[in-house]
Amino acid sequence: MLVLLRAKRTASKVSQAELARRLSWTQADVSKCETGVRRLDVVELKLWLKALGLELTSFVNEMNTQPEYLPFHTV
Repeated sequence: MLVLLRAKRTASKVSQAELARRLSWTQADVSKCETGVRRLDVVELKLWLKALGLELTSFVNEMNTQPEYLPFHTV
């Protein structure tokens, strides 16, 4: 999800600082989310995507088509 979030931001030609401004966050908060230091809840994810002009459902659908890289094996 983090890779896709960053890819969507960069494809939109929006810097971390600009996204932070749109969200009334700090650039450090955006960076922490993109690197996995800070997690986004679903409400924050929806706001993040809206700030980029994207829809949550489209993002989730695209995320579901990406290969999963899990740090563990499922049984």
